[in-house]
Amino acid sequence: MKISQLSKVFFFLLFSCLANEAFAQRERDEFPTLKDFRGLQFKSKDSTIYMNFRFRMQNRLGAYTVDGDNLGIREFDARVRRLRMRVDGYLYSPKFSYTIQLAYTRSDQDFDDTGVANIVRDAVVFYNFTPNFYVAFGLNKLPGNRQRVNSSGQLQFADRSIVNAAMNIDRDFGIKAYYKNNIGTAVYHLKAAITTGEGRVANNTDKGLAYTGRAEILPLGAFTKDGDYSEGDLMREETPKLSMGGGLSKNFETTRSGGQIGYYLYAPVDLTTYFADAIFKYSGWAYQFEYIKRTVDNALTYNDEGDVKYAFNGQGINQQVSYLFKNNYEIAGRYSWLEPGESIQSFQQETEIVELGVTKYLHEHRIKLQLNANYQTKQGVFALDNKGNRWGGVFQVELGI
Repeated sequence: MKISQLSKVFFFLLFSCLANEAFAQRERDEFPTLKDFRGLQFKSKDSTIYMNFRFRMQNRLGAYTVDGDNLGIREFDARVRRLRMRVDGYLYSPKFSYTIQLAYTRSDQDFDDTGVANIVRDAVVFYNFTPNFYVAFGLNKLPGNRQRVNSSGQLQFADRSIVNAAMNIDRDFGIKAYYKNNIGTAVYHLKAAITTGEGRVANNTDKGLAYTGRAEILPLGAFTKDGDYSEGDLMREETPKLSMGGGLSKNFETTRSGGQIGYYLYAPVDLTTYFADAIFKYSGWAYQFEYIKRTVDNALTYNDEGDVKYAFNGQGINQQVSYLFKNNYEIAGRYSWLEPGESIQSFQQETEIVELGVTKYLHEHRIKLQLNANYQTKQGVFALDNKGNRWGGVFQVELGI
């Protein structure tokens, strides 16, 4: 019954939005970059084939201490964090477009959890029924929490928050629908998806699918250059801008600890993920808030020998505030809190991280230098000698087109 009802909601959204003509493209991972592109382009003489190529890489050096009161280095993080190649374009008509994105570093391929080098991150085709409404078929990001839908190239810290890491719903294969319209000067977005529920690694799927829905409202109008999906106020909004969003995702009979991501469990589980978020920008100031909660029917799974693997359940809050100076230096602060559910508290502890970031934007988000420092605490105890507390720092260079 639940699956049937969710299917009806999805297809109602899919086919009821065809009449409106107000859609405008956005540079984000939900749609190919076809306008205002600054990179390598190819267009056939008859304009029936268009392709644009871009790359980006993130090189980083980081370190983490042994404890809060022992500043000896426990581990280094020196590597190419990301190296991606992306092709966007259309065939025969801009209404029929596509995105292909490939990843070439181990941490970007989900290898440690699956043992498979998942080079393909996106392989998706889009069709615009109207300028207002389009659908996607293939592998790309689900319409989940805002920070996850944000491209990693649009972040003001070197990494997303621990809340996102624990409970985001990432990418999945299936069909998605996106709709945008206005109510006066306010803008709203509706998004929905039916997908396999197993993420990028799936070679086939079972009857347990995933259903995702999200809605957003921008009561003060659209952001400059659709900056609601870009962290920091790089456009220095001349009037206040606000976007609020929320939704949920239900993943039935998934075999992975995070639904579309994570290690394999000993038995399938049903996951429900709730998310609510907001972002505000004005005159160089930016603030964003995100709340995520996940419930699992039976979080603990066992094999015949009694070994345990668990799916994360719990809740978390992430908050970020920043100011961009006129010389394109930005200072940002972040507070993240993650609380595991009662059933898994013997495996995971409550965690909080306070972080400070300084970023120099050389060419908006495409070329930037990032320096972050953070302090991690366990069980709500900030004392330096508390077990599990530690200091960390990261320097990262992002370069891309």
